[in-house]
Amino acid sequence: MAEFDTIRTSAGTRSSAIDEGLRAHMNKVYGTMSVGMFLTFAVAWAVGTSPQLLGIFRNLETGQPNILGWIVMFAPLIMVFAFGAAINRLSAAGAQLFFYAFAAMMGLSISWIFIAFTGMSIAQVFLITAISFAGLSLWGYTTKKDISGWGSFLIMGVIGILVAMIVNIFLASPAIQFAISILGVLIFAGLTAYDTQNIKNTYLAHAHNGDREWMGKAAIMGALSLYLDFINMFMFLLQLFGSRE
Repeated sequence: MAEFDTIRTSAGTRSSAIDEGLRAHMNKVYGTMSVGMFLTFAVAWAVGTSPQLLGIFRNLETGQPNILGWIVMFAPLIMVFAFGAAINRLSAAGAQLFFYAFAAMMGLSISWIFIAFTGMSIAQVFLITAISFAGLSLWGYTTKKDISGWGSFLIMGVIGILVAMIVNIFLASPAIQFAISILGVLIFAGLTAYDTQNIKNTYLAHAHNGDREWMGKAAIMGALSLYLDFINMFMFLLQLFGSRE
């Protein structure tokens, strides 16, 4: 009986340590994501509200990007693929620095929203996105339902949206843009819940290894996933509900 009590106590101690570690891990994920989000909108606001800076990337009369503007627009996508390829060679500190550089570049990429939409509508849509994101992420964290099967369908949806967006650059169809925005909101809402559960399950699967370097990089990758879910959901909602200047 004494041995059984010792084993049970030991198991309870390990479980408690994992729970505390999970909370710390998720705090790191959300904290890193929040700093990245702040950096993104700070850069977007600084550039988007300055005609001199925004004019470097766009024609202020038509709002259309110039060559440098197109490069800036697609740079975050290239950086995401580069980050995924280089993550194993980066330290946790290097990965975090790369993430913040990516967040700043994303801010530069979306700075045009400040000449396309009113400041009030941007703030309102941001608040709607934040509330929706919090609810979806909380559900993904707490639900007992296994939603890992959503992943392949959601990724296929993201690829389909990217293709449609590139095609619509040339077609400039409002109807296609509306459909893309609706699907985009639904897909990234699903990804918010899916990614949150995946971050949690990934930590639980590796917590016993005690590899702090891996945990640090996993937190950065988790922050990147949720950051992308938030920023894309925000942009699609802005297309749907933002008030044009």
